[in-house]
Amino acid sequence: MNYLFEPAMFPFGVALLLMSGIGLLEGVAMVLGSGLSQFIDNLLPDTDLDFDLDMDLDMDAGLDTDLDLAEIGSPSALSRLLGWLCIGHVPILVLFVIFLASFGLMGIALQNTINGITGFYLPTWLASIPVLFASLPIVRVFGKIIGRIIPKDETSAISSKTFRGRVVTITLGTAEKGNPAQAKFTDRFGQSHYLMVEPEKAGEQFQQNDQILLLKKGTNAFIGIRNTNEKLVN
Repeated sequence: MNYLFEPAMFPFGVALLLMSGIGLLEGVAMVLGSGLSQFIDNLLPDTDLDFDLDMDLDMDAGLDTDLDLAEIGSPSALSRLLGWLCIGHVPILVLFVIFLASFGLMGIALQNTINGITGFYLPTWLASIPVLFASLPIVRVFGKIIGRIIPKDETSAISSKTFRGRVVTITLGTAEKGNPAQAKFTDRFGQSHYLMVEPEKAGEQFQQNDQILLLKKGTNAFIGIRNTNEKLVN
């Protein structure tokens, strides 16, 4: 314990102790009948992480979704970072424990290596920088592994948030900017979904049977562009 609280090891020792404390709290919470991880996940705000999920759903359905992100608008940098770290697919507390473990262990290993070579330790702030950035890929790798292991409940209900990136067919009316028309698509469970779609650009029209790629959800309807990618199908 004294070793972990030496000045050169302090942030890394704290990370390991915090990891142990979280494990203990999670165990107590489970005994009491409620998981601490689930409680924290419920407190987190919804983030725009649907895009990867949309592509996964389409690939599960046997569709080739070789689509450039620029074609449908890219999510924010924060959303991409959270998605890259598997947040939203793996319980946040699990990812945090992985981060604390990798940060603490790699920090101690780095300081011991530097000390063995030079005879002195790096300042903790300087040692923390490379360790911090090196920990993030580890969180991603283990997050993806755990995400495949954690059982997922199959459900035929899908959220309208996952509609973005799908191809729909205009079924009724003519869509213009500010004047949406009805469109339809069938999900991987065979269920049909009807929604209102309008063009992204003024002056453009969508006619019946046109194939439309959904970009985002607008105020009153989904915004889309004409599907020109033959690999994307409804």
